[in-house]
Amino acid sequence: MTEYIGTATPVGSAYVAGAPGVNVSSATVRSDMVALERDGYLVQPHTSAGRIPTDKGYRFFVDHLAPPGVLGSGQRQRVHRFFDRVHGEMEEMLEVASTLLSELTPYAAVVISPSHDSATVRSVQLVGLAPRHVLLVVVLSDGSVEKRTLESAEDLDEDGLTDASLRLHRALVGGELSAAAARVKIEAPPSPLLGAVSKALGEMAVSEEGDHVFMGGPSRLTESFDAVDTVRSVLSILEQQLVVVTLLRDVLDRGLSVAIGTEHGFEPLATCAVVVAPVSIGDNETGAVGLLGPTRMNYPQALAAAHLVSSELSDRMNETWGHSPRDGERRPPRGGD
Repeated sequence: MTEYIGTATPVGSAYVAGAPGVNVSSATVRSDMVALERDGYLVQPHTSAGRIPTDKGYRFFVDHLAPPGVLGSGQRQRVHRFFDRVHGEMEEMLEVASTLLSELTPYAAVVISPSHDSATVRSVQLVGLAPRHVLLVVVLSDGSVEKRTLESAEDLDEDGLTDASLRLHRALVGGELSAAAARVKIEAPPSPLLGAVSKALGEMAVSEEGDHVFMGGPSRLTESFDAVDTVRSVLSILEQQLVVVTLLRDVLDRGLSVAIGTEHGFEPLATCAVVVAPVSIGDNETGAVGLLGPTRMNYPQALAAAHLVSSELSDRMNETWGHSPRDGERRPPRGGD
């Protein structure tokens, strides 16, 4: 298995028989390979070629045979240094983290921002841009900063904006974003401007709006797949943000850290494997990091990289935005159920 993952060349019985620690003849190995092929773990692409693993074979390897993944000390230090230095808005952190993750492996990296489902409002402000245009800035407890440019039906002056900002502050700070739009309507005196604010807050609270996808190293897929058409197809799919979010969240919801081939249920990516780890804020697993590559993936390395980045990212976000970590140790990455 590890030989094929490293070389992409079918492995024959003679090679296995000559490997260190193997003390049986090539005929015995060949017989075992035939049995494994019959049971669906191996397949022979050509009559004269060796065997390669099937998706079932990869799954058995991940669940029962793969050694724990260990990144090099230089790679681990690089990740630690990155999260010690990183500052700024959450979106900026996630974008750079996706690039970092892709550079730890030969695969494309995906980072999904935490959703706003249970985020509370920490700050809200209105900033004048023009006589009838204003910028709404909302800082949330998950560290994200949401901005919307609003148009008013009447001219706005600084005093009016300051008064409206104070009203919004009293009505919203400390409450959940999901209820913000309704609270503006109930607790603040109605006005055309606050009506526009209420509508914008409702849009922010929609879960899909909170799921931003950051892609790192998509060009690395050309190193992982042999067929140009496959690379082109995968890159096209990765451009569809909703598909990527649904894919990673579905894998996590099923209690998996690895989905191989058709296991993830998305036929256009049947030649791919997905490794995913959750990003947690407080007690909630609301974001995710993932790696996408061929089924011939170095699973131990990919799992180690995804788990390290997700753990560091979770710790950094909880530390920066004042959340307590979850009780106990984070669960280790899992291959299957």
